Amino acid sequence: MKSILTILLLAGLAASAAVPEFFVFDNGVGRGVWTPEQQAKTLKELGFDGISYNYTKPAQFAAQQKACQEHGLKIYGLYVYTYLDRPEHFDPAFKDAIKLLKGTETIIWMTLMKPKEKGDHDAEAVRNVREMADLAAAQGVRVAIYGHAGMYVETGTDAARIVKLADRPNVGASLNLCHEFLAKRGGTLDETIKRVAPISMLASVNGMDVANQKYLLRLDQGDFDVAAYLKKLFAAGYQGPVGLQCYSVPGDTLENLKADLAAWKIISAKLAGP
Repeated sequence: MKSILTILLLAGLAASAAVPEFFVFDNGVGRGVWTPEQQAKTLKELGFDGISYNYTKPAQFAAQQKACQEHGLKIYGLYVYTYLDRPEHFDPAFKDAIKLLKGTETIIWMTLMKPKEKGDHDAEAVRNVREMADLAAAQGVRVAIYGHAGMYVETGTDAARIVKLADRPNVGASLNLCHEFLAKRGGTLDETIKRVAPISMLASVNGMDVANQKYLLRLDQGDFDVAAYLKKLFAAGYQGPVGLQCYSVPGDTLENLKADLAAWKIISAKLAGP
């Protein structure tokens, strides 16, 4: 018969396991202004688990990696644009950046930009994904398709469609909360969660004022229940970390990060609870 202490310890472990790792997009950590050292040091001191970066060039990413490693911070995603109607489907130098990911848990977070010619471009999208997936597989790296409003792949369901067509074991989808609403798919969010959560590698959230169609706010702002959304996401099979989208959110960078983390502590407590 288990002792009361053992039961309490097991309950504590179960609760802690229910809280996902939490990282921040670099657009909320002084992108282009703060040094990688300042970014990593600040996030570690505040208590975030890590960051995701927009790819610029391999040398810059190497500096970002170095700073994060020195401060014990994870890089969860490396975001890169790919193009369906260009001879070079993404920056050729990105092949060197991929090599820097070997032995890490960083996921390539790839977009699929909308071509000028309208119509069905799934074949070109699949070509891009397979090209990226094969390069990534050689380094033991995974690829998540990023749904972005206004691009060819706008939503989680778009990403899921391309994942299925691409048929690569190291490729999955992602769910980006604000883009579901910006792409006018907020009304079908529950359906999207059920379909996309089990095959998603990354997910992002932020505060939203749905009533007033303000879909990019600080995590402590707005009327959208982020905790309830995440509970549905994890119940549907999502098992990854949660990223914080900060694009265009006004205010002081450091004060925003403090407020976001305070809000996350409240949200994560709800996730760990009954």
